Amino acid sequence: MSCFQGLFFCAEAASLLFHNFCIYHIDPPGHELGAAAMTPDQSVPTPDDLADQVTEVFDYFGLQNAICMGVMAGAYILSLFAVKNKERVLGLILVSPICRAPCWTEWFMNKLYINLLYFYGMSNMVKDSLLKRYFSYELMNSESDIVRACRRLLDERQSINVMRFLQSIHQRRDLTNSLRKLNCRILIFAGEHSPFFQEAIHMSKELDRRYTALVEVQACGSLVTEEQPHSMLVPIEYFLMGYGFFRPVYHPNNLSSPTSPLSPPCISPELLSPESLGLKLKPIKTRIVEEDEF
Repeated sequence: MSCFQGLFFCAEAASLLFHNFCIYHIDPPGHELGAAAMTPDQSVPTPDDLADQVTEVFDYFGLQNAICMGVMAGAYILSLFAVKNKERVLGLILVSPICRAPCWTEWFMNKLYINLLYFYGMSNMVKDSLLKRYFSYELMNSESDIVRACRRLLDERQSINVMRFLQSIHQRRDLTNSLRKLNCRILIFAGEHSPFFQEAIHMSKELDRRYTALVEVQACGSLVTEEQPHSMLVPIEYFLMGYGFFRPVYHPNNLSSPTSPLSPPCISPELLSPESLGLKLKPIKTRIVEEDEF
């Protein structure tokens, strides 16, 4: 959830998204709140397994279709889900997405992180390296509240679970040819200083340009949702207008109406917490069917 708090705590975004949508958040296995450490006998899910778990969530809640939003690895999983279930995805909002197999540099770094996590847990070196994937150099140097909060969240994660997720994404395959078959609307945000910036550019070039829009965000890392959430507001609003969704309009003379969503914060972040929204954060159990061994 920490990848989306900056966007959803932004009053203007909240007024647009919560007014029009019921939002379902999906965590990868072992990353939900209060998750226990995964055991060695649990198999590492492949990206296809993770995409199939998205299908299980859709089926559990009876969702026929949805507009999906994902960041980095999450964007890859949702893109793969869209490739496999074209009829269930109305649109994609992808932030610093990846769509190809790991390059040699990423392959080497992932192997290094996996080994460090296995032997030393969530060490400072691993945390700093992961944070550099998320945020721009300027924000990292400033040690802003966003970076400190993310560092604390990494401390709270089970290192074995983070290692398993890296192993899962490390197995990803190239989706380039499959992406050309998508015909849903796609909005891509690419942080200028993201290590995956060229991946996002490549992806936008391979998609059908009639349905695809690319927004390059200057002076920003991969997590545009956290570092510059306001830069996403207008593109998302225009994107959703294509589906007939609009920002709610309140009459200025109606005293019973809330403050205009365009004015500075009209929604307190505390009101958007899971507890305040009445959400019971009970994870949905999904499973991977393993083949019998002979």
